[in-house]
Amino acid sequence: MSFMELFKECHLCPRDCGVNRLKEGTLGHSGFCGENHQLRIAYVGPHFGEEPPVTGENGSGTVFFSGCSLKCPYCQNYLISRNGLGESINVDELFERVVGMIETHHVNNINLVTPDHFFPHIFELVSLLRQQGYDLPVVYNLSGYQFVPILRIAESFADIYLPDFKYADSALSQRLSKCRDYPKKALEAIVEMVRQKGFLEDIGPSSQVAGKGVLVRHLILPGQVENSLNALTTLFLEFGSGLPLSLMSQYYPVLPQNDQALNRSLTQDEFDQVFSHATDLGFERLFVQFLDQTDKAKPQMAPFVPDFRKDQPFS
Repeated sequence: MSFMELFKECHLCPRDCGVNRLKEGTLGHSGFCGENHQLRIAYVGPHFGEEPPVTGENGSGTVFFSGCSLKCPYCQNYLISRNGLGESINVDELFERVVGMIETHHVNNINLVTPDHFFPHIFELVSLLRQQGYDLPVVYNLSGYQFVPILRIAESFADIYLPDFKYADSALSQRLSKCRDYPKKALEAIVEMVRQKGFLEDIGPSSQVAGKGVLVRHLILPGQVENSLNALTTLFLEFGSGLPLSLMSQYYPVLPQNDQALNRSLTQDEFDQVFSHATDLGFERLFVQFLDQTDKAKPQMAPFVPDFRKDQPFS
């Protein structure tokens, strides 16, 4: 089967729209993600803001894709996930740009950020890279809201999974991201990712760069401490204390929110409650993004908010 056939009746994510994205005009864009079959990207280049085993010394070779199948209203990448910023490109052109990034910057991996609505193109891209001898680890940087049958196809084209586990509260996931089934679908997806690749591991004893495995991320949302506590408990009960876990405090109100708590940054007390729960559960490989108090004094300097209108989005 040609991978492009997956666009003909799209079930690439749990939205399960069934839209024929190969059609021309508005019909091809009528699924939840709003994208047709045309591959679109917003940025290709090294990124130094990932967890240390992914970033390494030379950075992670990121490709940021336009559009999203989740579209959280608070997304820091809203310019591309919600506003649709990006350029159309074909797989051969993307291959050339990725190779140029590898040879110029000697990045540690190829990091595909929110690629699931373009999986058919991704599978083709990874095939081309491997055929030409580029064997860097391929990272799938995902929302967690993935469809297990599609992940089974992805298994041959992935080395590392970086999924979010955003919500344990289905009412919250419905209110914020219009997917009541997020907790169930995300947990099923992460179980499949771990089955495929195991927990994140380094390439070798002398290397600090990850070569394979799963690292789960959780973003603490202001006003939603209970959701975070339950999310960590859920992950612990399913995978145990050995699961590599990244606890992120970088939330920043990039757009006005209906939920008033989301119009502010995280407080120290909120962070401390969640961090304490993670340590009490005994997670052995815990990557922690501690609160930077300078962000509150100079909100315009929030370091994790990219501007994809610039050639270098990450200042």
